[in-house]
Amino acid sequence: MEGSLYERLGRIESIGAVVEDFRDRVARDDRIKQKFARTDLGRLTRMLIDQVCQAAGGPCTYTGRSMKDAHAGMGVTSGEFDALVGDLVATLNQFRIGKTEQGELLGVLGPLKPDIVEVDSSQVGTPLPATYQPAPALMR
Repeated sequence: MEGSLYERLGRIESIGAVVEDFRDRVARDDRIKQKFARTDLGRLTRMLIDQVCQAAGGPCTYTGRSMKDAHAGMGVTSGEFDALVGDLVATLNQFRIGKTEQGELLGVLGPLKPDIVEVDSSQVGTPLPATYQPAPALMR
C-alpha cells in the first residue's frame, strides 16, 4: 500500500464528501435518526471530518469532546451502533473506497463502540432521552 490511509482515502476533499453523504444517510435512517434529532449538523459534520482525517493520519486535529462525553445520556443501543456502521459501510461502498481502506478505517473507529453504546440491546429506533444535552452550535 502506498501512502497513508488519509492519502488513500483521497485527502480532505474526499473525506469531506464521504462524511457529508454519511451524515445525510444517517439523517434518513429510521433506525437511528432519532439520536440526531437535536444535533447541530454543521458541528457534527466538522467534527466527523476532523476525526476521520486525524484517525486516517491526516493533518487535522479533532477538538471535539471524547466519544464517551459526546454520547453520554443518549441511550445508544448496540443495534443503533451497528446500524450506524452499516450506513458508513454503504457510504464507503458508494464512493468506491477499497476494502483494505474500509477495514483500516473501521479498525480505527470500531474500538470507540464501548464509549458510545450505553444499552446492550439489538433494538433500533429508540428515542433520544429528554434529558440529553447536545453540544452547543459551533461559533461561526
